[in-house]
Amino acid sequence: MSAARVSQRISAIAESATLAVDAKAKALKAAGRPVIGFGAGEPDFPTPDYIVQAAIEAAGQPKYHRYSPAGGLPELKKAIADKTLRDSGYAVDAAQVLVTNGGKQAVYNTFATLVDPGDEVIVPTPFWTTYPEAIRLAGGVPVEVFAGPEQDYLVTVEQLEAALTDRTKILLFVSPSNPTGSVYSPEQVAEIGKWAASKGLWVVTDEIYEHLTYDGVPFTSIATAAPELGDKVVILNGVAKTYAMTGWRVGWMIGPADVIKAATNLQSHATSNVSNIMQIAALAAVSGPLTAVDEMKVAFDRRRKAIVAGLNAIDGVECPTPKGAFYVYADVRALLGKEFPTASGTATPQTSAELAALILDEVEVAVVPGEAFGPSGYLRLSYALGDEDLATGVQRLQDFLGKAQ
Repeated sequence: MSAARVSQRISAIAESATLAVDAKAKALKAAGRPVIGFGAGEPDFPTPDYIVQAAIEAAGQPKYHRYSPAGGLPELKKAIADKTLRDSGYAVDAAQVLVTNGGKQAVYNTFATLVDPGDEVIVPTPFWTTYPEAIRLAGGVPVEVFAGPEQDYLVTVEQLEAALTDRTKILLFVSPSNPTGSVYSPEQVAEIGKWAASKGLWVVTDEIYEHLTYDGVPFTSIATAAPELGDKVVILNGVAKTYAMTGWRVGWMIGPADVIKAATNLQSHATSNVSNIMQIAALAAVSGPLTAVDEMKVAFDRRRKAIVAGLNAIDGVECPTPKGAFYVYADVRALLGKEFPTASGTATPQTSAELAALILDEVEVAVVPGEAFGPSGYLRLSYALGDEDLATGVQRLQDFLGKAQ
């Protein structure tokens, strides 16, 4: 009997649905189709000039043409520690920082370092598509805890308690959330953190959208809101969203020194150091002002209000107003099973995946279906695209979805 060409472990990984949708939209655009892409969470702004200039200058310095420590340039690790104290009120030293190739490597490193086969990780749902795959790659078992729009997509301690077993090792916590844009209040963050501490759990918290909150809603780091967690917390972050640096690929993980040392050892065999040029750009970003993100937030806030109003004007769509990040998570369960006129006749989508495919084919609008983030019945739309594209895309959705019978 011939052996499989690809390992079971890798064969079991689901493709990143968000990147797949974005890739299809870009391919259609390249073919001349007027596609509007709500798929990828990618600011449409250029990276600020001072960050770009720092990278240009670094490229001319021979010392940055060489290998550097696998865990990151010392000056960047210190700057990340300083930034974490500034923004989260959480004091760490440079030895507790590992610089990674984007936020995704920080996610992978963390679960690979903490999870043994069979360990369970509680994953509030809807979740970002990469989390469960990274958990499974490490041999862990993601345990989904779903919170719907009626509770603003925010899980409760009671729900977490119900998911707890003797195999539970980690609680994943994300606020502001991708894909829903929901933000936990300071009181909710503290309550969840204290609960996790009382159960002896690790908390892995993704704070990459920390600077993107609206309506006066504060960002609260669970690491500081629940000091009871002690050294059983790992913070994931990066420069991608705050500074419009998605393509630069610099993230980091912060945790207790023994975990960071072990994760650094893993990274030394996987990728070694992050590009030095990119690290110097990240240094300029985290050491500099937050002016750029403040300016972007004005545009994001405007787009947030426009997309929520536009989607809620469609019969059968319920779209809560997100308080953070740059996504809306629209409930379209009422549209499933309905008949839509198409160029070739009619179609009756039964799932949000079928509905998303229909929308792309019929009106050339790319959205990500709920199946990528948990249960079917929802669509995620990023409003990090330009105002004109947003208005055009929402109008197309209104015209098409409004024809449901």
